Amino acid sequence: MAVNKSRLASWLGTNQRRQKRQSHRGWSGVLLGWVSGSLLASMNQPAVAQTNAYCQLSAEEITQTSAVHQLALQGDQAAQQRYQTLVRQHAEQLQRCRSQTWPQKQAIWLRLYPCDAVDGVLEEVMDRIVSRGYNEVFLEVFYNGQVLLPAAQNSTRWPSVLRTPGYETRDLLAEAVRLGRERGLKVYAWMFTLNFGYSYSQSLETQSVLARNGQGATSLTSRAPEADGTTVNADELFIDPYHPQAKQDYAQLLQAILQRQPDGVLFDYIRYPKGTGSASVASRVQDLWIYGTAAQQALYQRALNQKGMELIQRFLTKGHVNSTDWSDLAARYPMEPIPLWQGLTPVNDAPISHWQNELWRLTVAHAIQGVLDFLAMATASVQQRGLKAGAVFFPEANQTVGQQGYDSRLQAWERFPHTIDWHPMAYATCADASCIVAQIQRVAAQAPSGTQIQPALAGSWGQTLNQHPPLEQQMQAIRQAFPQLQAVSHFAFSWQEPAFDHNRKFCQLR
Repeated sequence: MAVNKSRLASWLGTNQRRQKRQSHRGWSGVLLGWVSGSLLASMNQPAVAQTNAYCQLSAEEITQTSAVHQLALQGDQAAQQRYQTLVRQHAEQLQRCRSQTWPQKQAIWLRLYPCDAVDGVLEEVMDRIVSRGYNEVFLEVFYNGQVLLPAAQNSTRWPSVLRTPGYETRDLLAEAVRLGRERGLKVYAWMFTLNFGYSYSQSLETQSVLARNGQGATSLTSRAPEADGTTVNADELFIDPYHPQAKQDYAQLLQAILQRQPDGVLFDYIRYPKGTGSASVASRVQDLWIYGTAAQQALYQRALNQKGMELIQRFLTKGHVNSTDWSDLAARYPMEPIPLWQGLTPVNDAPISHWQNELWRLTVAHAIQGVLDFLAMATASVQQRGLKAGAVFFPEANQTVGQQGYDSRLQAWERFPHTIDWHPMAYATCADASCIVAQIQRVAAQAPSGTQIQPALAGSWGQTLNQHPPLEQQMQAIRQAFPQLQAVSHFAFSWQEPAFDHNRKFCQLR
């Protein structure tokens, strides 16, 4: 079959400068393309999809499907029928292949853009996902302070991803769920959790919701440039998980996402910010993000007597307590032998260093508990609907550092519920994938029995990308080390389709 490549060059990413100048109408015209008569002659011929060891379609099958789709968009009724037939055939083939091929669940992480509202583009995205052997899509629905909801139906605090006039009612999330299911794909909503995004900070009434450290700084104002001179992500803004407004705003957002009926929800950024340099380790109470009003009040409520509450307050304010504090509290509360708070094992006649250590343990545990409670609130809403919930995390983000330091993210994933799926981001870079296997092994060793683990791998098929080995190499190493795992995901669709992703991201939608 002969396809006029010059007419399709912009869409396929070989003429990106011209692509950027395309208007909405012109860009759609490029998508439609032109197909030779040989395809028309073959449209009524039965086709059997051919797949490789990874359930991927052949190049010929991919080209034919795309070409028939382009004719269907032009209004050719025969092509429309043929295209729907191909979609069904590929869905059946994918289901059959994945049921017989390791892993049975293979997911891809996907971000949509406003230009995916152009006729036919979202279908093309889903077709390409199927052609690469994926039967699950992790669709980003809340990220960088924006939501994948139609502007006309968005009552959340965040702006919609698609804000172009004339598209106020386009529901890309609902469309993606529908189109995915037509192709045999399960579509999960993937959303940030404690990272509410920069846009959330632009309202005066949300200032009290932001997480703050001992210097009173937010995650936006506390972060210095990286060692190589690059700046941190300015879109990241972390909130106080104890604040009722944060819980209410997030619950409203989550309900709007669930109304689009995804197959489940994956929660990301279930942690605090990652500091740079020495700030990557939390070793003092001032390093903890528990100085917001709500977090402080919740901490004080953990005290079981007045002496305990005031000792906590002094530790939080000064960063330490000393013998003077101890004598002062003994005089003020003579009826209370020792300070008490939740989780404390009382010890009489202990040195002040003991209480200092116990206060440090209390404040770290308090910071972690806020994250865990926020996750529990979110996953409960999902599971109440009978849907699957999952948590995305870094395998190293729960580590201790030195004698009393902790990774600044305080991502205690070993305490995540085992009733949800665990998605460790095994993004380590090494030549032979052994470091990736080690990351997954660390998670498997700490996971309760019965926990469903679906590792996330970074990379692309057939090539080393950003120091990540080819996906084939990573997959083979994981299968050999963990034959019991039946689910894997790949980050990301944009890495596998860079030119296609660029055109979708930077086209001008009108």
